[in-house]
Amino acid sequence: MSWLEQWGGYLPQMMSGLGVSLFIAAVAIVLGYPLGLLLSLMVQHRNLVIRTLGLVVVEVGRGAPALVILYLVYYGLPKFGIAFESIQAACIALVWNAAAYSSEIIRAGLQSVARGQTEASQALGLSTRDAFLRVIMPQGMRSAIPGLMGVAIQMFQGTSLAYAIAVPELMKSAYNIGSQDFNYLQIFTLAGLCYAVISIPATWITVFFEKRLSRHA
Repeated sequence: MSWLEQWGGYLPQMMSGLGVSLFIAAVAIVLGYPLGLLLSLMVQHRNLVIRTLGLVVVEVGRGAPALVILYLVYYGLPKFGIAFESIQAACIALVWNAAAYSSEIIRAGLQSVARGQTEASQALGLSTRDAFLRVIMPQGMRSAIPGLMGVAIQMFQGTSLAYAIAVPELMKSAYNIGSQDFNYLQIFTLAGLCYAVISIPATWITVFFEKRLSRHA
């Protein structure tokens, strides 16, 4: 039996695991980006306590390996009576990771907006809140789009770490299939192709947006 014929038999199980990976990545992005915006505002806040809290959350989320955060959530929190299912723990860990990385990208985007925009908004009579929501944030988020797309790709690839706590994602599915007949080379090659089929086009789209936004900067 050829590799292609074998892969055809493996694909249904692999697609199930891929679906779990995409779900975890989607949760990380949908919840992580708003949290990242909040953290970016906390880091820039005038209040020392709020600024320090934001910095701690961001630096731990960026500085600690995602696998360590995953273990802390899944194995560490039960020590304090807080327990999560494996998929829930994976989502929480990657949300934290996505929020930490996206916060720095969003903060850089907001800071890239010229100060004159704020002054012009005030001259038009906009409140500080309205100036931020209507003028600063739209322009800052526009600049942050390519970086945020890169984080999204990183989160999708990072779902493979959830294998370590038995989440039935793509890598776990690949290992389960491979353990049946020990064709690990074929199985993990197929798993790599599944990641590539999504990650490579997403990378091309990110580069396209970067070039398009740079032309209109």
